[in-house]
Amino acid sequence: MSETPQADKALENQADGTSPAQADQSAAAKKDKPAKPPKLEDKPFTSFIQDDLIPGLLKGLQSHGITPESLELVQGERPVVGGECWMVTGSLPPGRRFWLCFNDDSINAGKTIALADPGTEPSLLESFLIDEKRMSLPLLLSRLLQRLNGQKWLGGN
Repeated sequence: MSETPQADKALENQADGTSPAQADQSAAAKKDKPAKPPKLEDKPFTSFIQDDLIPGLLKGLQSHGITPESLELVQGERPVVGGECWMVTGSLPPGRRFWLCFNDDSINAGKTIALADPGTEPSLLESFLIDEKRMSLPLLLSRLLQRLNGQKWLGGN
């Protein structure tokens, strides 16, 4: 055993091939490196939905020439089967409606989707993104727009 911490550090540096100056520079670089900003998906649920998902969805719909009548986050009765849940609800012209339901206040929670054509009520609740382990804003947006397009709600296919 050596008698000083500096001597111990010098022995460690010799063992891994770094000089004391290189070790000091490396330590300084780690301290000066800014912390990574948190991922969008790590934001609180309601903030993520209202600040990121809904504006992204609005932009995606507008890119297809559709201006939604409404897009909002609500907590209420799940369509078709009932039970309380968080939902992104949307109304698209001419009276089409959708509900993207979250089982919990987390974007990684189980999700379902319900759709209704003008003058009808939703009659089917479908699983949505059930095989995904980790949600992201681009994934949620692309799959929701893809599902609406599958209904031919975003234009002719």
